Amino acid sequence: MSLVLRRFVSIRGSSLKKFVRVERTFFSSTPAVRGFSAVPSCGDRRRGPSTVAGTGFPSRSLVSSPSSPSSTPASSPSMAVPPDQADTSVHLRWADLTPERIHEMKDAAMKQATEITDAITAVPLGEVSYEGIIEGLEKRDRVTDIQGSNIDFPSNVHSDKAIRDASTEAEKALSDFSVELRCNKDVFDRVVAYKEKAYDSLDAQGKRFVDFVIRDGRRIGLHLSEEVRSQVKEVDMQLSKFSIDFSRNLAEEATKLPFTLEELEGMPDDFIKSLEKNEDGKLLVTLKYPHTVPVANLARNAETRRKVNVAFNSRCKEANTKIIEEMLELRKKKAALLSYPNFADYVLETRMAGNSGDVQSFLTSLSQRITPLSKQEMAKLLQYKQEECEKLGRPFDGMINAWDVSYYKTQVEEKEYSIDQNAYKVYFPLEKVTTGLLEIYQELLGVTFTQVENADVWHPDVTMYRVTEKTNGWILGFFYLDLHPREGKYGHAAVFPLQSSTRLPDNKRQVAVCAMVANFTKPTADKPSLLQHTEVVTYFHEFGHVMHHICSLRTQYTRFSGTRVERDFVEAPSQMLENWCWQCEPLQRMSGHYETGEALPAEMIEKLVASRNANVGIFTKRQLCFGLFDQYIHTCAGKVDTQSVYNQFCLDINGYPAAEGTNMPATFAHIAAGYEAQYYGYMWSDVFSYDMFFSRFHKEGVMNTDIGQQYRDRVLAPGGSRDAKELLRDFLGRDPNQDAFLEQKGLASL
Repeated sequence: MSLVLRRFVSIRGSSLKKFVRVERTFFSSTPAVRGFSAVPSCGDRRRGPSTVAGTGFPSRSLVSSPSSPSSTPASSPSMAVPPDQADTSVHLRWADLTPERIHEMKDAAMKQATEITDAITAVPLGEVSYEGIIEGLEKRDRVTDIQGSNIDFPSNVHSDKAIRDASTEAEKALSDFSVELRCNKDVFDRVVAYKEKAYDSLDAQGKRFVDFVIRDGRRIGLHLSEEVRSQVKEVDMQLSKFSIDFSRNLAEEATKLPFTLEELEGMPDDFIKSLEKNEDGKLLVTLKYPHTVPVANLARNAETRRKVNVAFNSRCKEANTKIIEEMLELRKKKAALLSYPNFADYVLETRMAGNSGDVQSFLTSLSQRITPLSKQEMAKLLQYKQEECEKLGRPFDGMINAWDVSYYKTQVEEKEYSIDQNAYKVYFPLEKVTTGLLEIYQELLGVTFTQVENADVWHPDVTMYRVTEKTNGWILGFFYLDLHPREGKYGHAAVFPLQSSTRLPDNKRQVAVCAMVANFTKPTADKPSLLQHTEVVTYFHEFGHVMHHICSLRTQYTRFSGTRVERDFVEAPSQMLENWCWQCEPLQRMSGHYETGEALPAEMIEKLVASRNANVGIFTKRQLCFGLFDQYIHTCAGKVDTQSVYNQFCLDINGYPAAEGTNMPATFAHIAAGYEAQYYGYMWSDVFSYDMFFSRFHKEGVMNTDIGQQYRDRVLAPGGSRDAKELLRDFLGRDPNQDAFLEQKGLASL
């Protein structure tokens, strides 16, 4: 999430639960997640220590070092920038947007970026300086970071289709323009010249900036012949257009399936009441998550579940299958032009994993380890299906189909763990969950949230909050919450960085701004919006990305701000925070029966916690199926038929076939828009998330503010200015390992 090419993040259970948007800035090919203490001094970045280490994460456990967390110093104290040292402006405008205004902003952004680029390339190679080259690149990045948000974010959230269309059109133009900027060899040559001349005068973050710009330039062939550079540029332009089209196709998809009340047997009353009706009086089920997930979990009619499953996994099938398969060929071409064995190795070179071989070993080893458990769980689902068919006098086909999995998993939770999701959701009205969630984050991270009255927003449902330092009131940033579905809106849950926390030329700090976008069920006439516990987990997870973006106050360059960390680490901080949704105190603070206000009872919490690993083998296999499929299509030398390949992976890994005629990859936004060859990162980063939580918070207190402050200082505040492995070592006091992950998943003895 570039100029700002904002793309995506994760599939959990039966639904796509957490997505973080990914971006690249105009000058950089390095993506960041859009999904967010104090700055040491915001002064001259050309002085200071110079070491930045980088290590990978092997698939087996790492050896611990003797240091303790409490003795590991943070890079600097956690303090915000005082009011007279911070630019608290929100450089974003929503109320007066028109299609014409979007195109005017696009033209202005391109003009300003071109002028900055021209000034950089006008500097003779022998006269390069920090101010002329490095500050120039940072200035261009600040400009395009904010302007890109103004221009392309509306395509994901605006209720006016004309504005969404104009935003998408402008994004395509900016996408081509960003490729031109990234492929400017004259800029690259001047950064190389500056490194040769003045590298030792830079502090550690300045050296990292220069190294990354040169690294990224080499990764698009700027050190190669004009012929190769030209071909790489053309490939990147085509890939960018395809990515935008793929995402837009999904966002504009508006299928509604008609069902009779009898066909929706098993669905709760509030769900039925929320549905629109067609002219024949039939109830309309959309393919948005507030509809598809409950149907998959609760609809007793197998044919109803099948129809929804087939329609959901056939969205944009014809158009997006063609797009993704063309993208795979282009990616192979790019890897070959740059002399990489395959596209996965090209991508993974800059990730914690390092190469496709280690990723394959990690995924395969975990798959083999989880197979006995997943087979036991699948046998249990089949048993439940057979018993139900015999009880209801329905034919039993002797197999678990794709549309059976979520339904019988829900029955396992209900019958073996006494988990009735409808009984739980009455304790999670959205307003109460929001209040409790905000209180927990404020306490844990030492911040204060204040709703901004009469804020400039893009829809009446949207709220805006100011984030300040609890101890002194200094402003850290702002965030928006856009939580309900509407036509044309981005269909998952995601955090969109809109303005980055970075140092300005006058040594002031630009504050961070982001938006959390979700699709929680709207309130009805007689009930508020009620969340499933899984949605509470999603909410808590996504808000972790909000805090990562806003709390990265130690970054001095836009390209390192917020969630711009290694892609296979970016989910770890938010995955760690999901654990609060399985602890007694946080659950009680986020719950309150919508009629009585009573908090979730202790006995219900105990049952919920006991069910956490219910069906964990099936869930893990599903994630591994996505990850292994993703690796295969990006390492395969031949042309890929995504439908047949995915269907085979689904059968081999998951143990059940995909629904006939569907092609899930045509809906798999990750592989088209920012997570290509990187879906493994969800399992990879989960290892770190468990290590952080169970090694620190679980031992020392989930609401321990001292540990919360260390987490903010050592994991969030540096953003991407240091390697993720260093952040983990600072917080843990040792190298990370897999022990907590394996133990909590019940895999330690397998």
